[in-house]
Amino acid sequence: MKQVWTRKDLIGLEDLSREEIIHILTTAQAFEEALKTDPRKLPNYAGKVFINLFMEASTRTRVAFEMAALKLGASTTTITQSGSSLTKGETLRDTAQNLEALFADAIILRDRTSGAAKLLSEHVKVPVINAGDGAHEHPTQGLLDAYTLCKYFGQDLSGKHIAIVGDIRFSRVARSNIWCLKKLGASITLVGPTSLVPKEFEQFGVTVSHDLDALLEDLDAIMMLRIQKERQGTDNVPSLGEYRKLFGLTETRAKRLKPEARILHPGPMNRGVEIDSVVADSKQAVILEQVSHGVIVRMAVFHLCLSATQNTLSA
Repeated sequence: MKQVWTRKDLIGLEDLSREEIIHILTTAQAFEEALKTDPRKLPNYAGKVFINLFMEASTRTRVAFEMAALKLGASTTTITQSGSSLTKGETLRDTAQNLEALFADAIILRDRTSGAAKLLSEHVKVPVINAGDGAHEHPTQGLLDAYTLCKYFGQDLSGKHIAIVGDIRFSRVARSNIWCLKKLGASITLVGPTSLVPKEFEQFGVTVSHDLDALLEDLDAIMMLRIQKERQGTDNVPSLGEYRKLFGLTETRAKRLKPEARILHPGPMNRGVEIDSVVADSKQAVILEQVSHGVIVRMAVFHLCLSATQNTLSA
């Protein structure tokens, strides 16, 4: 039987096949069922140590990786920029190679530089999992968002219309979702001001719109993104109030969605800007489900990458 997953690393979703994505989601589903019914059926990685190397702030992603490791019996250590020798001039490559020499079994990297995870993966033998690299990709977020949507619509998203609204230009989450959801068959519309959703994104096989109100009744799901203030200047949005008026998912706008439509947000949310509190807390919102699924999906990614690495070493 052909082995579907052979990669030691998860760097991005652009290069993954539909078959590989579905294999991750199916593995995650099996793990979720095992967690609920019999955790003894889960693979046991006792004695393994996973290193979270986080050069940017994080709550959900970092803790979800930690929880995923713990659920599999592994241990974790988290290193931040301020707590590492990077502040003394050491390169990221040297840091990672030293961690490998200290018997790390996997490295999870979040870095502000696009391409950092790919570079790292070329210099260590252990799995490298990209937890977000600049504005490039955030593959596990894309996978957990897809997993959440597939819970409601099935793994074939053909015929489903999904809008991603907000700061697309600077969003690694948007890019990973584009690659992932398109491969599952969804039609994607990117929505926001021209400064944050340029027409150039159409080259990715998506539709670009600057009019949220024209789309609402047709959507099967809508994902709201925050303004990435840390990755841009101050001239892309006139004011947060004006932005909310044009592109915020207000209660009035949410009422125009189909009853079965789902509302997503990768977090952190800026309530009252891109999404109103009453909408974020509504029955159509699956935001906390996304958070929980982040643990399940990352468990699957750990298992697949470690298994591929072991198979390579055994060959």
